[in-house]
Amino acid sequence: MRIAICGGTFDPFHRGHIEPLQAVRGRMQWDRIVYVPAWRQPFKADSATTSGYHRMAMVALAIRDDDALFVSPVELERGGTSYSVETLEAMHRLYPGSEFDWIIGDDNIAQFDRWKDPDRLLKLARFVVLTRSAAAAPDARFAYARNAAVPVSATDIRRRVRAGQPIDHLVDPLVSRYIHHYGLYKEGHS
Repeated sequence: MRIAICGGTFDPFHRGHIEPLQAVRGRMQWDRIVYVPAWRQPFKADSATTSGYHRMAMVALAIRDDDALFVSPVELERGGTSYSVETLEAMHRLYPGSEFDWIIGDDNIAQFDRWKDPDRLLKLARFVVLTRSAAAAPDARFAYARNAAVPVSATDIRRRVRAGQPIDHLVDPLVSRYIHHYGLYKEGHS
C-alpha cells in the first residue's frame, strides 16, 4: 500500500489542503492519504494555534465523504514539537510493509535541510512537492506532483473570520459552520 502523509497545522483546514492531493492522487498512485495535525511545528514554535482537538475535528469534517482520506492523531497524542522523522517512524510501525510519500509544499524546499534528520527522512519516505506558489527551485531529492495551485491560505481565512467576511468558498461548509459555532479565530480566542 502506498500512503501519502500530509502534516501541518491545519489552522484551519481548507481547500488548499485537500484539492491538490485529490487531483494528483491517481497519478501518484496513493491508496490513501493521511492528514496529521501537528502539536507544534518546529518552525512555528512561537505561533499560537487553535487547540489540536478543534484542528483535528475540522480535518475530519472536511474529509468525511472520501473513503481514501484519513486523519491521524499521532502527533497530537505524542505532544511536544512535531518532528516529521518521528511521525514517519510511527507510521512505519502502524502500517508495516507500506510505502510512504510525505507531502510538502514548494515553499518548504528551501528549508528542508534544517529539518530534523533530513537524511533519515529521505530513507523513510519519498518526498512529494505540491505547488503552492509561482516558482521554487527544483531539487532532485524530491518528486513533483505538478498540481494546479489553490490560492488560499489559513492566515487569510483567520483574517476574514475576524473581519466578519465569508469563508464558505475557502473551506468545506461544515468546517465553516464549525468555525462559527465555536467562535474560532475571533479576537481573543485560541
